[in-house]
Amino acid sequence: MIELGKYASTVLMAYGVSLALLAGLIWQTVSASKRARRALEAQERDG
Repeated sequence: MIELGKYASTVLMAYGVSLALLAGLIWQTVSASKRARRALEAQERDG
C-alpha cells in the first residue's frame, strides 16, 4: 500500500466517502431507470 504518512486517515476517509457517494449515485440511477421503464410499460399497456 502507498505510504500516506500522517494524512492516512484523512485520505482513506475521503476515499471511503467518495466510494459511498458513487455507489449511491449508481443505485439511484438504476432505481430511477427501473421506475421509468415500469411507468413506460404501463403507459404503453393502458395506452
